[in-house]
Amino acid sequence: MNCLTPHNPSRPLTPSRLVRIEAEALQALAERLEGSMAASFERAVEAVVACGETRGRIVVTGMGKSGIIAQKIAATLSSTGSPALFLHPAEAVHGDLGMVARGDVVIALSASGETEEILRLLAKIKRIGDALISFCCNLDSTLARASDIALDCSVPAEACGMGLAPTASTTAMLALGDALAIAVSLRKGFEAEDFAELHPGGKLGKQLARVRQLMHQGNAVPKVSPQTPMTEVIYEMSRKKLGMTTIEQDGRLAGVLSDGDLRRLLERDGPDGLRKTAGEAMNPHPQTISGDELAVRALDAMEARKITSLVVIDGQGAIEGVVHLHDLWETELF
Repeated sequence: MNCLTPHNPSRPLTPSRLVRIEAEALQALAERLEGSMAASFERAVEAVVACGETRGRIVVTGMGKSGIIAQKIAATLSSTGSPALFLHPAEAVHGDLGMVARGDVVIALSASGETEEILRLLAKIKRIGDALISFCCNLDSTLARASDIALDCSVPAEACGMGLAPTASTTAMLALGDALAIAVSLRKGFEAEDFAELHPGGKLGKQLARVRQLMHQGNAVPKVSPQTPMTEVIYEMSRKKLGMTTIEQDGRLAGVLSDGDLRRLLERDGPDGLRKTAGEAMNPHPQTISGDELAVRALDAMEARKITSLVVIDGQGAIEGVVHLHDLWETELF
């Protein structure tokens, strides 16, 4: 297999066939990852993980279409907890090679393995970097043979009638880079909370927002004491418009009284229920959450318990705020 196999003219290059050619390339890559390339891929994962442990970075380089894929791989690594940057090989020989520092891992992408701009960097990279990982279609190429770890990106054919335009080969490189980035993140224990820290903006930022960013706080939090008469409790609930109120005693959360609790109280006790105090009618074991939790965890808790709000407390049980189901709508979690 190589990256320059021409298309079989007996099979028309329809759009669906073009996609199938790329799908076949990915299938072949998956089979190698489960077989002949498994050990090399594992070594690559270990090299990238070790680089992070020594505070090194991953430098990804490639020319032309491979360079575009290299930029995406660097971005995926960075967003999943492995600091990475893209190095343009042509610019590297004019000073940008200074980006590479001792302890860094370099990932070089070249379908042929003979890209001149990358080969000119090999001696310097080998002298400075901690390890050189290559994505190549030809494991007998100069780049593959010079690499500490060479990963095989060969494809049965390019999705191109002439077998020349980088198509299936760049798709394979992209998938291999994604596989490496995610395998590294899993090995490092990268979790949703870590992902949220690196994605504060856009739709992802909304979906990964913390409860503290969305909760009602200060004077917006409905709050009464256990001794508060029920008429005043109802007034507080109506005024703050969250369908509930917190009950605070000695600076800590003592309980919660919701619209549902009030309705059940009146159904059970009738008018006598209005003569009770907040402390007598409250739920003393309400569901709470930390302000540092992800908003999605708050939504999960509300759905599991069929409630519309959660009280946010600190480590000592003090009330910090209230997060309501309505507050989560803008995060596009639904």
